[in-house]
Amino acid sequence: MKFRTRLWVTFAIMVIIPLVLMAAAFFVIGTFLMRGQQPSGFTEIDYSAMADSMENVGAQSQALYEELLEQLKEDPAAFEDTAYLESLSDRLNQKTSYILVRKGGEIFYTGNDKAAQQIWDRLPPYGLGGADSRPGYYFSEMRKYVKQLDFVFSDGSEGSLFIITKVSSLISRSLLIDMVVAIAVVLVFTSFLLTQWIHRGVLEPVNQLNIAMRKIKDGNFDYRLSNDSKGEIGDLYRNYEDMRLRLKESTEEKLQQEKQNRELISNISHDLKTPITAIKGYVEGIMDGVADTPEKMDKYIKTVYNKANDMDRLINELTIYSGIDNNRIPYHFHRINVSDYFKDCVEEVGLDLESKNIELNYANLVSPDTMIIADPEQMKRVINNIIGNSIKYMDKEKGVIDIRILDEVDSVRVEIEDNGKGIAAKDLPNIFERFYRTDASRNSSTGGNGIGLSIVKKIIEDHGGYIWATSREEEGTCMHFVIRKYREQKKDGETA
Repeated sequence: MKFRTRLWVTFAIMVIIPLVLMAAAFFVIGTFLMRGQQPSGFTEIDYSAMADSMENVGAQSQALYEELLEQLKEDPAAFEDTAYLESLSDRLNQKTSYILVRKGGEIFYTGNDKAAQQIWDRLPPYGLGGADSRPGYYFSEMRKYVKQLDFVFSDGSEGSLFIITKVSSLISRSLLIDMVVAIAVVLVFTSFLLTQWIHRGVLEPVNQLNIAMRKIKDGNFDYRLSNDSKGEIGDLYRNYEDMRLRLKESTEEKLQQEKQNRELISNISHDLKTPITAIKGYVEGIMDGVADTPEKMDKYIKTVYNKANDMDRLINELTIYSGIDNNRIPYHFHRINVSDYFKDCVEEVGLDLESKNIELNYANLVSPDTMIIADPEQMKRVINNIIGNSIKYMDKEKGVIDIRILDEVDSVRVEIEDNGKGIAAKDLPNIFERFYRTDASRNSSTGGNGIGLSIVKKIIEDHGGYIWATSREEEGTCMHFVIRKYREQKKDGETA
């Protein structure tokens, strides 16, 4: 559930439930007070009877009624005595009550003329106020409690004495206390429900997320949070999972990169140390006079030159590697004729292979006008790196390298195959990864920094192509890469 919806529900619960429960509590308490604690003698009672002094009013009126009943038995003529009636009025004046005496159909005496006129028409008739009759009436709309006592005047006229008491509109103390307790219980109950709902819906997920964030802080990226909620909490959990997976991937890549960088430093140190050691040895031989003949001097100088070239090649590879790592390899794409370009490349590398006693075979099976879009320098680096890799791992006395250019309808496929020692099946999927080397021993004859083929893959992919390798141990390896053909567009949109 979304937070906004949760807030609206919370607001509704805080308003509706207390009101409903308080109304129910008022009904129950009111019913209990009216039925369980109803003063004797009340008639026509409703909820407005729950007034501050109802029990006191009933008790006081009943006490006075019993006193007058005794007086009626002893001396009925006292009810005709105005002085006696005045004394009764004085006694009731402080209790918001008054006396009204009716003789026939007229008022004989009243302690409050104005109030008597208001209730006069509602007073019950003669004959309902005897000792065996219902002695009390409550008029809820006037909030008046009436006690009636019937008697007979000395001249034989029918008479009724009424004790009329005004009931206070203030809530009774017992009702007030009960309602306060009921309201407190309702509020506590509602607050408990809302607290549990908010705790289960918000606080518990936030606490779980807090624990997960501490796990992230401690470097534990395997602590998962699962939540099927569709609200903000669910979104928050899903965002955490995305963040966790990305941080885990980033951390693993960083660790892998650090490992590769350490390996690169180790490889470069080894690869630089080998030619430097050789250069120092031959230079010391020249300085010590060991190269005492022109032939030896020429051999020493050529060896130093070749070792310097090896170092230059290594530095160039490192420069290219830096460009790969930052996606800053400089490209200058041109339309290239496939036949002409690869013919020149074969002629260039052929002389070097011949000096190493390696046979080079070349076959071009594409049409002479086939074109591709490529960077000539970077494509030459691809060919040189692949052939250099073949030379490095050549273990045959008579090496053979075959270069084939094949037509793939919309693409051109280049195959460079050697008869070297081959690559194990377990190593074949990894040879294009940076720093990966199949020769863990790192001897000086096959040593390499493990970035040559990764450079090749990057350049081919940047040309929109792809590369793969096939190999058999002790038989040789074949590198395959594919580049799309260039086709000119005709004016009508068709390709040439």
